[in-house]
Amino acid sequence: MTKEILKQYTDLQQECDEVREKISTLEQQIIKIEQEGTVLDKVSGGVGGLETFVIEGFPYPEYNRKKALLYSRKATLCELELELLETINKVEAFIADINDSHMRRIIRLRFIDGLSWADVARRVGGNTEDSVKKMFYRFLEN
Repeated sequence: MTKEILKQYTDLQQECDEVREKISTLEQQIIKIEQEGTVLDKVSGGVGGLETFVIEGFPYPEYNRKKALLYSRKATLCELELELLETINKVEAFIADINDSHMRRIIRLRFIDGLSWADVARRVGGNTEDSVKKMFYRFLEN
């Protein structure tokens, strides 16, 4: 286990959050389209293009595009969550195999709980941000 898999885990968490946010935005846009119902538009035409017509209708192309994108993003989220679950199992197994409880806490706080190095140092106590970071990198080198 290297720091790359730990970084991958953190990135996967953030990627899942970003996709969830995009899904939420799309769902809100779809609800808005459904609530507004029909839309109005004016077009020119007729003899010589001088007449103005008002067209009213439901925006099916936009609605269908957003629905398709929503389903696609939900599928992407499912795949990412499966990958995240596999990665967290690897990370948890790695952490469980560490003999030093201090280092287990540091790694768990930093990568599982997503705390900054400064917050990790405060939680474990008696350390600075730099000292906790150095302990972690030295641990990985060994």
